[in-house]
Amino acid sequence: MFLSRRATQAEYFDWPDRPPVEIAGFHRSLARVNRCFVFAEPFQRLLPKLLGNQHCSPLSLLDLGAGNGSLGSQLAIWAAKRGWEWRFTNLDVNLPALRLAGTGRNVAASALALPFRDASFDIVIASQMTHHLNDEEVRRHLREAWRVARAAVFITDLHRNAALYLLLWLLLHLRRYPEHFRHDGLLSVRRGFRVRELQALADAAGWPAARVRLYFGARVILHVRKC
Repeated sequence: MFLSRRATQAEYFDWPDRPPVEIAGFHRSLARVNRCFVFAEPFQRLLPKLLGNQHCSPLSLLDLGAGNGSLGSQLAIWAAKRGWEWRFTNLDVNLPALRLAGTGRNVAASALALPFRDASFDIVIASQMTHHLNDEEVRRHLREAWRVARAAVFITDLHRNAALYLLLWLLLHLRRYPEHFRHDGLLSVRRGFRVRELQALADAAGWPAARVRLYFGARVILHVRKC
């Protein structure tokens, strides 16, 4: 049945040989969609609740699958307005995407084998990255995120459901996004998670007391505190 199981087909922009001009175009389109879906809002709303305001500064954060670093940039500005210092390291396996991030600490590496010592960062985050992985890779990704985090891990991804699929289909077609971007956007929903699925993966990865919640029907959020 449609959407009953996670799709396993690779997305067009998951392949490493896409030319830089296509990668740049992809991130321009992604920025437009992210503005519509206020992609930074769950981090702004829930990270302070998870940590407590008194523990929100200073923080070192690792963003897995950071792409062009736009999430970290937006969150650092938002935090600074509240008097908090949030320092981001952007990690992505796609070097052309990282080159779009400009200044800052950018690391080209896989989220499945992080090149950092244990407890290297206060917080590890990922936004709409985890669905690019198969289930075994997700477990490895979660174990690595847990390993390098000191205080907490906070992951958001897409909730696989027909309403989100239809809404995104309308947005992508009415605004005439490029064909490959439309294809990947809809496939991303098909590769997304149900709450029970992501909870089972977190449990299998050995996360104690991990919690998965549905967020306004469009996202699933996985978070855990270590201390």
